[in-house]
Amino acid sequence: MPTAIHRALWDEVQSPLFWDDGRVVLLDQRRLPLEEVWLAYDDADGVAGAIREMVVRGAPAIGCAAAMGLAASARSALPDDVGRFRAGFSALCERMARARPTAVNLMWAVARQQRVAEAALASGGVAEARHLLEREALAITREDLEACRVMGRHGAELIPEGAGVLTHCNAGALATAGYGTALGVIRAAVAAGKRLRVFADETRPYLQGARLTAWELQRDGIDVTLICDNMAADLMRRGEIQCCVVGADRVTRNGDVANKIGTYGVAVLAHHHELPFYVAAPRSTIDLTLTSGEQIPIEERPADEVTHVGSVRIAPEHVKVRYPAFDVTPARLIRALVTEAGVALPPEVASIQALFA
Repeated sequence: MPTAIHRALWDEVQSPLFWDDGRVVLLDQRRLPLEEVWLAYDDADGVAGAIREMVVRGAPAIGCAAAMGLAASARSALPDDVGRFRAGFSALCERMARARPTAVNLMWAVARQQRVAEAALASGGVAEARHLLEREALAITREDLEACRVMGRHGAELIPEGAGVLTHCNAGALATAGYGTALGVIRAAVAAGKRLRVFADETRPYLQGARLTAWELQRDGIDVTLICDNMAADLMRRGEIQCCVVGADRVTRNGDVANKIGTYGVAVLAHHHELPFYVAAPRSTIDLTLTSGEQIPIEERPADEVTHVGSVRIAPEHVKVRYPAFDVTPARLIRALVTEAGVALPPEVASIQALFA
């Protein structure tokens, strides 16, 4: 069981997670915005459970948490014998990678830690593996924070002065090591002196926009207005929205994007109203092994996330429920993909491959 830390730390760390001498400390995002509670985990299985249960969410943050969880178990729960350490670590990696199937950053971070562990065991033994796994987890986290800041500067150039900007779900500091992807673009545009009005879709059924994006931006003093998901079309028609910017959980080689359910609908509305639709994501979210979005595994979340708001039932008992947690937006609806390596405009095979050159 994790240890609960009932202390306000957000203003100090500006990140949903941090490493505390062998423990992985996660902000429990299920309890925002009503209370700020941090949970400390000392093993990979606990962190995998936190990922499944959405204590921590957002593709980059999930990757960082997974890397830290594996380092924590390597330090405290695995034996000193090389063979048994290797077998135990491999099993942990398999379980961690299954925690959530859509966010590719999870598998990317696990694979990176597996490579580190194998190289260290081959050359320096278990003690070296433990040291390097911790170092790699911290490096992954630092790199993600820097990537968010750089992609924010790239994306800020695309946002017009005085724009109304629509965002969906939460792709902010809470979803990353800090600063954010889509919200990083917004933060960077505001830092550059642009006056913006942000419209945050509430993002049913889990309400990440209402609970998390509104909380983040309000604390930063950024002009944010919360809207129901079904209000976006009318605000576009009225001319109150000039562009959309969202994050991503996986981007395929041809530029198709999996993001929180409802993103595809926002992209269709933007296309109809001739508004630019931008996606901001680090290169670790791009899966070059998949040729199109049709190949992305889509997670089905529990029915009670639809039938309940918190602990309150809002639907009839035994009603059938569908809850794919993500949808896929085809590249043809996306004006640009913003990454730390530059902007793919438009996103297509050649422009995406160029990001890795």
